[in-house]
Amino acid sequence: MPAALVTGSSRGIGRGIAFCLADAGYDILVNYAGNQAAAEETATGIRERGQNVHICQGDITRIEDGKRLVDTTLDAFGRLDMLVNNAGIAPRVRADILEATPESYEDVMNTNLKGPYFLTQYAANHMIALKKQRKIQTPRIVVITSISAYTSSTARGEYCVSKAGLSMMTRLFADRLAEHGIPVNEIQPGIIQTDMTGPVKEKYDHLIADGLTPIRRWGQPEDIGKAVAAIGLGYFDFTTGAAIPVDGGFHMHRL
Repeated sequence: MPAALVTGSSRGIGRGIAFCLADAGYDILVNYAGNQAAAEETATGIRERGQNVHICQGDITRIEDGKRLVDTTLDAFGRLDMLVNNAGIAPRVRADILEATPESYEDVMNTNLKGPYFLTQYAANHMIALKKQRKIQTPRIVVITSISAYTSSTARGEYCVSKAGLSMMTRLFADRLAEHGIPVNEIQPGIIQTDMTGPVKEKYDHLIADGLTPIRRWGQPEDIGKAVAAIGLGYFDFTTGAAIPVDGGFHMHRL
């Protein structure tokens, strides 16, 4: 069975991705930072889908933790066919860009950009070696960004900058790894119903109803999961460095 490492997969979008990849036949390394109970719930759902699962705590901001996630995946399943960089945070306090603190900037950037950058580097080198050893055929890397990669939100500037950085990271790794037959693509979620968006639910209920997105509903974690699963099944193996919007049509410019 192919194996996938999905960071931040204890709940929310990460859980949706893990479930959809399990439905697609992947064994899953479930990563969590602090909520072990939620990770256990995700693991139960994966087992119910007939796939093997292993849980590993790890703080993506710590480079050594990222390496341990890859090593644990290899120890548990003997292979690493897919890396999904999903773990991310919003600013703990939404602050105007004229008042945002260096501490908040560093917190968000370390989690959302620095951690995935070096995790991807480490995982990619292992994927190259595994492919040369013929232990895997077509490894794939997916980066979960956001419509915030190109949409201004001045009350959470550090989040937008981190996601824009991830977009470029995707292209850089896609360029570098193409010669090794490793596609690297980006999924750009829109407004997805998760714990993170819970505090602004009422605001977006109204905006969606008023036509913010052509498809007038909240996105669900499984909407993102299905897109990742399509990549995992090889349906986009002639695509690399692409930003795939899963946003209800938000990305369209409309008059």
